[in-house]
Amino acid sequence: MFLNFLKIFLLKRKIKNSLQNVSNISSAKKIKIIAVLIDESDFGSRNELKKEIIKHGIQENDIAFLIYKDRIKKNEVFEITTLSLKDIDWSGNFVHSDVQFFLNQKFDLLISYYDVEKIALLILTQKINADFKVGFSAIDKRLNHFMINTKTENHTIFSSELFKYLKILNKI
Repeated sequence: MFLNFLKIFLLKRKIKNSLQNVSNISSAKKIKIIAVLIDESDFGSRNELKKEIIKHGIQENDIAFLIYKDRIKKNEVFEITTLSLKDIDWSGNFVHSDVQFFLNQKFDLLISYYDVEKIALLILTQKINADFKVGFSAIDKRLNHFMINTKTENHTIFSSELFKYLKILNKI
């Protein structure tokens, strides 16, 4: 328990220092490939969110999901890459090979679908290689290029607002 507290404290300090050097440059490139980072501890409607994204014209093959859970049971099997705090070492690197593969890919849009700041999610949002990052307004403003003010339960409102503004910004 104490070691987890210490680990979280050190990781928070590391991300705070790295956020001071963030540049807000985003490209004018059109969005084709989307990464979705979900905190499944708070939001369990991943399939409904996926349907909303597909409804707005994105192909199912162009959507990649990365799931975070607070606790993963020992023999639990997942169809989508899932991680927890145990998959991060003390220096903020990910030891899960599927997460490393995800981090090495290039995405046009990252949807950070969580509204509670957890250190693993903040590190992932910062490290994922995406041209344009979208998240909730409750999260640190330096992580995302665009923020939507709603709750995670309102996935239909989130997706309609997201795609409305992506059209205005000429991203889709």
